[in-house]
Amino acid sequence: MTNHRVVHVIDDDAAVRDAVGLLLSTEGFKVHTYASAPAFLKASAAHHEGCVVTDVRMPEMNGIELIAKMKEERITTPVIVLTAHADVPLAVEAMKLGAIDLLEKPFEDAALLAAVDAALQRRDAEETRSRESAAVKSRLASLTRRENEILAGLLKGLSNKVIAHDLGISIRTAEVHRANIMAKMRAGNLAELVKMALAASSSTGEPE
Repeated sequence: MTNHRVVHVIDDDAAVRDAVGLLLSTEGFKVHTYASAPAFLKASAAHHEGCVVTDVRMPEMNGIELIAKMKEERITTPVIVLTAHADVPLAVEAMKLGAIDLLEKPFEDAALLAAVDAALQRRDAEETRSRESAAVKSRLASLTRRENEILAGLLKGLSNKVIAHDLGISIRTAEVHRANIMAKMRAGNLAELVKMALAASSSTGEPE
């Protein structure tokens, strides 16, 4: 998937920008370069794929401000910060805002490549989790009102007998609904079903 091999390089120093871009291109990455953070933000409106490698000391908008702006605009592209002035407060601020790595110039080529690979793997994992969460929510939305009532009982740890009694239905009917829920949710067992439902509830901020 080419989108997952995209790297956005942001640096006001053309020499650094070109050197980093050449290194990444040589390693098979699709590289987009920008002379400023605002230029990246303007271009990123159409695509948020890959990861970002940005300098921290730049005019107009520095790397820390960029990360804050990305967070504000809900741009989840992972960010690697490059700096020639690395210090603990800067690293802590960048990490608190969501940067996943910080490299001090001059850095080894291998260190940058390793950081980019880690960032892209993290992005892939997040996208996979997002797709799985969306699929589970879609399956939950397909449940009928009665099936949701049965599911609520199961999440409370109630037995089929107790659920049937509470809902005023036969145990056999409760068992049929439970089997339908398992099939619709594609859950192999009750533990898997509970895990899916709780994860979906947690991701939407709904009470369990």
